[in-house]
Amino acid sequence: MRITRIESIELRLPQITEKTAGTQDTLLVKVHTDEGLVGIGEIDSSPRVSKAIIEAPVSHTIVRGLQEVLIGADPLENEVLWHRMYQATVYMGRRAAVIHTMAGIDLALWDLKGKAFGVPVWKLLGGAFRQKIRAYASILFGATPAATEAIGQRWRKAGFTAVKFGWEPLGESEAKDIALVEGARRGIGDDAWLMVDAGCCYDTRTAMKRERQFRPYNLSWLEEPLHQDNLEGYSKLSQASETPIAAGEGEATRGEFLRLMDEGGVDIVQIDPARVGITETMKIASLARDRHRKVVNHSYKTYISIAASLHFLAALSDAWLLEYCVEDSPLLNSLTNEKFPLDAEGMVAVPQTPGLGVSINEETVERYRQR
Repeated sequence: MRITRIESIELRLPQITEKTAGTQDTLLVKVHTDEGLVGIGEIDSSPRVSKAIIEAPVSHTIVRGLQEVLIGADPLENEVLWHRMYQATVYMGRRAAVIHTMAGIDLALWDLKGKAFGVPVWKLLGGAFRQKIRAYASILFGATPAATEAIGQRWRKAGFTAVKFGWEPLGESEAKDIALVEGARRGIGDDAWLMVDAGCCYDTRTAMKRERQFRPYNLSWLEEPLHQDNLEGYSKLSQASETPIAAGEGEATRGEFLRLMDEGGVDIVQIDPARVGITETMKIASLARDRHRKVVNHSYKTYISIAASLHFLAALSDAWLLEYCVEDSPLLNSLTNEKFPLDAEGMVAVPQTPGLGVSINEETVERYRQR
């Protein structure tokens, strides 16, 4: 079996609002083969930039578009293809968008491999330690504490036993920050887990102060309160904090995650398979386990990413929580035919069908495709 084409499809909602939500567009990836099997993935980055990275013509031996690198290759050789893509983009890659693009292709390759062998991806990763996992509703803060409280009530009523609120308007003022977190706790009740994603809005001293101020609300973790490059600040914060510190959604390579753990000292490592790829995710998760750090997914895109997260979390011995985006987005809610619903205990079942366990609603693709 050989790769014949890497199809990249930019999807975008007609109206994009000024909010930190990756569900307003995506780059769908399909890896086609000469035997008719097609693997599906998605990229959490700038769709148009990633599309260019895939389709770019060769400039020289280490500046090459990824499609040109992969045509004719055996799609079952995940490790070989990851190395080949990395080496072919050394002068334009090694970080961020190029790695994100490789990650989306890697998801499609794992999906294709599962279909080729007739098994779900978790089985290819060594088996599943669990067949369902607790999900937390991941959503943005409301504009006001009252709106945030209402959002919390909505997702608790929907069956979630944990909720994370993130980003703006957190960081506007001390009083508003505390009121927003108080509203979040009031909305979900005392028995649910509450996480806060600060969206990199604080300097080190402010983050340390906010962590102390948020303690009465019993956060399960405080996520990305600092700029993603502020490793010295993360080290100081992690050592002083009573609240677990989470980070990692902005990282894409093993080296970046190693620095985040070894220099930054974070407690919880968040890996996004649509920015990292399953091949590298499993290696990073192993490094985290060696350092006794917890691993969770980051997924704020579509059910393709959620499916990929379910597979890698199932294959980790110590995974305990799934980020489950609940944005009211047509791309999230209609791109795949599968939805992965919560059960009565707030758990989500791990996919059992071959590959990632998702299929594409082509009507949604046609509706939002950019030409």
